[in-house]
Amino acid sequence: MPRIADRFRGFLPVVVDVETGGFDAKKDALLEIAACIIRMDDFGRLFIAETVSVNVEPFDGAHISPKSLEITGINLDSPLRNALPEKEALRQIFQPVRNEVRSTACQRAILVGHNSFFDLSFLNAAIDRTEFKRSPFHPFSSFDTATLAGLAFGQTVLSRSVQAAGLDWNESEAHSAIYDTERTAALFCAIVNRWKILTGF
Repeated sequence: MPRIADRFRGFLPVVVDVETGGFDAKKDALLEIAACIIRMDDFGRLFIAETVSVNVEPFDGAHISPKSLEITGINLDSPLRNALPEKEALRQIFQPVRNEVRSTACQRAILVGHNSFFDLSFLNAAIDRTEFKRSPFHPFSSFDTATLAGLAFGQTVLSRSVQAAGLDWNESEAHSAIYDTERTAALFCAIVNRWKILTGF
């Protein structure tokens, strides 16, 4: 039976998207995190197994650009946000990832993201701020679906890449961490599964 641990050299791909208060991981607030856990079926095809998400309280002194809130539609004052402090938010995302790494006999998780350096930089900044021990993610390696989609479909923008892969895209739902993560995960699975058909790998 094919194992996901053998497909990516012992790495478990986990798709992550963050929504933030800007572009500077050190200064701007981390506001939402979502992660999709990817599994492999008996035929070696990838699929989305589970999505976990959390709203995050801005850290003390965090900068938040009004423009960013306008794009994401995040209402920081909404009682429905149920935002958690950064350390607890990281724990909620990392625990199921760590469990999956263990159960699949992988060595560690690798972040998959659309322009993955951005998501990984915000995750790493939060890990540093909270002195979080034992992150399941590789600290600097990642898989970038913007690069993969550029190769596979000639598109690098997420919405266009998803549509080029023959998948649905709803612009009104975009820029929430859950939606963007699940669409990025579907894109990643589509590219890897198509590569398997083309090459047998």
